[in-house]
Amino acid sequence: MLTEEAISLLKQLIAIPSFSKEEDKTADLIQNFLENKGIETSRKGYNIWASNKHFSKEKPTLLLNSHHDTVKPNAGYTNNPFEAIEKEGKLYGLGSNDAGGPLVASIATFLHFYEKDDLQFNLILACTAEEEISGQNGVASILDNIGNIDLAIVGEPTQMQMAIAEKGLIVLDCVSYGKAGHAAREEGENAIYNAMQDIEWFKNYQFDKESKMLGPIKMSVTQIEAGQQHNVVPDQCKFIVDVRTTDVYTNEETLEIIKQHISSEVQARSTRLSPSGIDSGHRVLQVAKELKIKTYGSPTLSDQALMPFPSVKIGPGKSERSHTADEYIEIKEIEDGIELYIKLIDSLHESYRF
Repeated sequence: MLTEEAISLLKQLIAIPSFSKEEDKTADLIQNFLENKGIETSRKGYNIWASNKHFSKEKPTLLLNSHHDTVKPNAGYTNNPFEAIEKEGKLYGLGSNDAGGPLVASIATFLHFYEKDDLQFNLILACTAEEEISGQNGVASILDNIGNIDLAIVGEPTQMQMAIAEKGLIVLDCVSYGKAGHAAREEGENAIYNAMQDIEWFKNYQFDKESKMLGPIKMSVTQIEAGQQHNVVPDQCKFIVDVRTTDVYTNEETLEIIKQHISSEVQARSTRLSPSGIDSGHRVLQVAKELKIKTYGSPTLSDQALMPFPSVKIGPGKSERSHTADEYIEIKEIEDGIELYIKLIDSLHESYRF
């Protein structure tokens, strides 16, 4: 019954466009779905959350979180991205895998435990917005409202493997300067050539320290812009760098090292998307081992980066399908995901220790 309801809800979610900052209709759907089951909900912007029936301030709290925003469909779609198509055990549609499957599996799991009166901890379900852009009006905007959290399970497509650490992100806007001149004469100083030296540094530099769980910091120059016309030596070259940070340096430390090594002007858009991880002795890792759940360090970013409390990332679906044309999730993945979520929470309940 839980799986059938989850699949039905996911089909409805797929049919509603919910790009980041435009999630009002899917927020309405989720809120109505929960309230039609007699569950009181809270809402802030396009974020919906609810607590288990027997919530007690005396107990620790476990957060179940996933997001209902999506990226925009790319040009490679052969299916209608907003039509839920079930075919050969797969459910196609935009957001089906990232993160519709983990979202509805989290909701189903919350429903399973909602009425339980002897649960050793509270459960809060948070269905949040703006994850795809790490927006200010997503999960970060409701953390003060939902109160103290002792552990979060973040629903993302991980093949039900458990990410126990996650790289952070800094996006750098860089500008290399030169001096304008006529391209036909030995005039000016070419800002592109100056930028090339720094770009080469970003390509080859290896930081002194490397994370045991997350590996090396990854820096990628992803955009570049320079010049106004063919016969003028450009005096500026702008380029953007995607930096995936790890737990061996803070984002601020990483940024300072970069500034010390390059001549271009560097401006970080934000340093708030920090790498995250969980203590190696945490009970949830022991439970993962008992349930034979594989653990790993994730190179991709999620709302974990905005959570100042212990968290893990786990959910049905496969990360490689995210943001691809004709996105899909397997029905069996959702069914197995709900089952494993329930086993995970049951095991935590039995130990009554985070």
